[in-house]
Amino acid sequence: MAPTSSAPEDPASGAPRPTSADPTRLLPQVSGRHHSLDGIRGFACLMVLVVHVSTETGDALAPGVLGGVLSATALAVPLFFALSGVLLYRPWARAALDGTRGPNVPAYLWRRVMRVFPAYWVVAATALILWAGEHRGSVVHWIEVMTLTFPFNTAPHWAGPGPEGLGQMWSLSVEVTFYLTLPLFAAVLHLWARGGATVHARGRRLLLGLAGLAALSFLALIPQYLPEPAEHMHSWLPRCMGMFAVGMGLAVLSEWAWRERGPDGPVRRFCRTIAGAPGLCWLVAGAFFLLEATPAAGGRFFEPGNLWISLVENATSIGFALFLVAPAALAPPPAPGPPPALRTVRAWRDGAWLDALMRHRVMVFFARISYGVFLWQFVVLYLWRDFTGQEVFTGSFWLDIIPVLAFSTLLGTLTFHGVEEPSRLWSRRFFVSGKGGRRPQPAGPPPR
Repeated sequence: MAPTSSAPEDPASGAPRPTSADPTRLLPQVSGRHHSLDGIRGFACLMVLVVHVSTETGDALAPGVLGGVLSATALAVPLFFALSGVLLYRPWARAALDGTRGPNVPAYLWRRVMRVFPAYWVVAATALILWAGEHRGSVVHWIEVMTLTFPFNTAPHWAGPGPEGLGQMWSLSVEVTFYLTLPLFAAVLHLWARGGATVHARGRRLLLGLAGLAALSFLALIPQYLPEPAEHMHSWLPRCMGMFAVGMGLAVLSEWAWRERGPDGPVRRFCRTIAGAPGLCWLVAGAFFLLEATPAAGGRFFEPGNLWISLVENATSIGFALFLVAPAALAPPPAPGPPPALRTVRAWRDGAWLDALMRHRVMVFFARISYGVFLWQFVVLYLWRDFTGQEVFTGSFWLDIIPVLAFSTLLGTLTFHGVEEPSRLWSRRFFVSGKGGRRPQPAGPPPR
């Protein structure tokens, strides 16, 4: 942003605007608590709840616009995958751009295990005790569920994407598979990037490699349908890899911008443009959302459809995740102090409304407990529907969503404070922070 020759007043506060801007102040946030991405996680958490409740009541399966819109909230899953790509790949992207060692892999894996499994085990055990039936005493079934390997059972005894009460956990299994394979993907990308002599050449190679990963997610659909349909592969990582790859690409761009020489290079301009136009990006994401609500993107009940429909669905998921997450992932750190109120002019200048919205106390609250809400929602939903005597695909979405949201929120809050946080704090005793390059400081010269 070029310096200005005058200091006009801020319409929201009446205070003079700064006459110049620190170029590094406009660079993407790559460290510290990223409230905008946290807010998107909270938003995705609520979307997941909507699609599950509306599917169980049959509202998402009904013909018409409302049914299509409700079913399209399943696009929350690509949001979770893209967020994981941004946040988890960032230290490896930093190391690849700088030509340094990546993070400590054992420490990284330990943190992921302790982040995912303690709370999951509590919910999984509850669901198995309630609904496993004749398989309650099966050691194999317990091992499959407790290790999140049940999606790899090619002849399951349950209907749908998972055992009763745990139908949403297929996506958690995909996440865990990504966590386990990320160091391998990162190592391959690092070796490929080493062929670049400058940070810009390495950045281009990283993006090219990630584009290849996204392309592989489309190729992975072929063995899912040919020579015979294999619906269980719909719950495996290869099909979803493009959704993680777009997040990883955003991580590369955010770190690359810090290393670009000069205040107005093409990567920095690109990041500023995307961060400054969240409305336009979200409109494009909205177009992908509407496409997902049509039959072109497949059925409304975890139905892969056929190869061509799955290709459209995969492209829709990738596009939606990219354009909804990108403005937050490439945004600069928020200004000191509380976010501006959405009704003020300041909140709508240069796309600041996105940060103001994502830092709203409601979004911050749900971001903190989002994992617990995700884990408990099917248990709460099934118990509620048993209590009210509702059959599957009957009832009213509008009457079920409020109590299910309330009880899922309560259990999610208890799980966060009683399991997630204690597990996280306890796990820190075993590993120090992982190694890896750090973001160059603004006062120093950008590395080449």
